[in-house]
Amino acid sequence: MVEESQGSTATLRAGLVVVGITILGAFGPAVGVSPAWIVVFVLGGLIALSVDAASWQGMGGHLLAEALPGGQARLQRIAIHEAGHVLIAEAEDLPVQRVLVGTLACVSAGLRSSGATEFRVPDSVKMSLEDLRRWSRVLQAGIAAETLVYGKARGGADDRALLGQLWGLSGHDVDTAQREQRRARREIEQQLRQQRSRLDERAGDLLSAAPRLGR
Repeated sequence: MVEESQGSTATLRAGLVVVGITILGAFGPAVGVSPAWIVVFVLGGLIALSVDAASWQGMGGHLLAEALPGGQARLQRIAIHEAGHVLIAEAEDLPVQRVLVGTLACVSAGLRSSGATEFRVPDSVKMSLEDLRRWSRVLQAGIAAETLVYGKARGGADDRALLGQLWGLSGHDVDTAQREQRRARREIEQQLRQQRSRLDERAGDLLSAAPRLGR
């Protein structure tokens, strides 16, 4: 699963409001816009920001960012992340239930995220070492895919948290968990480099199916 920085989204939303206010304040009177309408716009913008933060947990800003020019590039990055999960899951014979790319797809499915790859829940939290290795590869694949394509990953906090929980419940010591996770990361980085064309192709398929506002 991938989550964009809430801070960057909040900055984008606030920045858009400030730009709108500045433009109206500077040019509104010159083109006949009443000062009363400028006040309405300012209050409306502030209320929208407050409602988005309180009710949508900032998801409205994500929806807006994906609908604006440049939103395709944002969705492309999410698609790369989720495609990494899918490719490694297929290699590990770990069934994928569904893949969601973009905030609109996730919100429609009742999720507070910008992207998600959902797997069947393990039958038991007490897994064998080999199963833990498989999950270590699959859950780190999104981060590895982003890093391969963009140089660093923005998403993956939920993936790391879930992986930490699985290892924490396994009964293995911390050194073993960290060593195995590093090993899994090296393996999937090499695997994704070798399958870069498949990664791009799968991401393209996910991107073409991703819904956006106004499309």
